[in-house]
Amino acid sequence: MDGLPLFPQQASTAAGPIDLLYFWMIALTIFFVVLIAGLILVFTIRYRRRHEAEVPQQISGSTRLEIGGMIPLLGLALVTFFWGAWLYMDLSQPPQDSLEIYVIGKQWMWKSYHPDGQQEINELHVPVGRPVKLTMTSQDVIHSFFIPAMRVKQDVLPGRYTTLWFEATQTGVFHLFCTEYCGTDHAGMVGSVTVLDEAGYQDWLAGEGTDPVGMGSTQDEGQALFADLGCAGCHRMDGTGPGPNLVGIFGETVPLEGGGTAVVDENYIRESILDPQAQIHEGYQPIMPTYEGQVTEEQILQLITYIRSLGTDANQSDSEQP
Repeated sequence: MDGLPLFPQQASTAAGPIDLLYFWMIALTIFFVVLIAGLILVFTIRYRRRHEAEVPQQISGSTRLEIGGMIPLLGLALVTFFWGAWLYMDLSQPPQDSLEIYVIGKQWMWKSYHPDGQQEINELHVPVGRPVKLTMTSQDVIHSFFIPAMRVKQDVLPGRYTTLWFEATQTGVFHLFCTEYCGTDHAGMVGSVTVLDEAGYQDWLAGEGTDPVGMGSTQDEGQALFADLGCAGCHRMDGTGPGPNLVGIFGETVPLEGGGTAVVDENYIRESILDPQAQIHEGYQPIMPTYEGQVTEEQILQLITYIRSLGTDANQSDSEQP
């Protein structure tokens, strides 16, 4: 019978560098614990009081000794800081060609949405050797998405989107946990991440991964919802409507009424749908109604996916609008 592993296996490109930093910090901790404990023991024996009348010699300190001790300690602290900052920056900037998957956390499950319409509950299928970007939000309370083998963890918050990314280096099935206490069944909010080779992943997309209710792609669903909600009447793609033209707007920086700018990302679009008066695009009237309570988190993700596609789909035209 195999014993319990001391550490999770390394299954992503980030796992090795993160473990190396972790072991470095453990080594520093052990070194200074042994050093300080050893010095305490030596000083206790060597400088003990040998008789009651003994008066120790007073010393005024040594500037050279103090500086000589502080500089190496500062150097070790800066090495650790910049090492950790470099890893953090790398993990906070997903590659441009990442496979994008949306995740919604809710008591007590994880729901994932693939671009082609596949949906999963407490499971996530991804290909090996390709960066995967997860854009996540919560439907109720704060959760935390953690895949130990990938060495990635990110809080999942209600009312906004957070992201993480990883690139798996081996196939297999790996644990998925929620690491933020989220209610009575928090311990049961677990799942699995299945990493497949490229051929296996394509087979999964074409076969068993297909959504059982027959939904189209997230983009197609978003396009249909965009029309059903009447969005196309104001956000005309020829720029003649009372609302901003959304073609190519995702990722751009837009000016706001009253000064300031905003980047049109997932959080900006979500806020514009639920609270359209919060950040009004300069040059447009605040006439957009709120859709708070009228659309679900899943539908907001569908709308975001469709709006993102408008920057790349040349075949979009006003003919698609009612």
